[in-house]
Amino acid sequence: MNPMDSLQTLEPGVDPSCCVPSGTPALSTEEAQRKALVFKALADPNRLRLLSIVRAAETGESCVCDLTEPLDLGQPTVSHHLKILVEAGLLHREKRGTWAYYSIIPGALEDVAAIIFGL
Repeated sequence: MNPMDSLQTLEPGVDPSCCVPSGTPALSTEEAQRKALVFKALADPNRLRLLSIVRAAETGESCVCDLTEPLDLGQPTVSHHLKILVEAGLLHREKRGTWAYYSIIPGALEDVAAIIFGL
């Protein structure tokens, strides 16, 4: 008996289905980066609170001057958090005189829900 024959029987068989693509399209690099940007923006409690405050505003928008007190943060810190939310595509910023007003971009929160729940 050839010693090599016994070694070949110990090797695991190759399952032909293990290397077949699933057919489910993977995220593109750009789409993965966009979704990661949203998740990073939502990963901070202060930014979640800011979204909640803006969303609850009767007028549908909030002035940056009204957002510092509820968070007990300085205006530069609040502005930094708001900038991240704008860059993530969650908030819209409109400058009026010396103040900036923020509103939730229509459909942005529904898009986040779709990312999370795969809708």
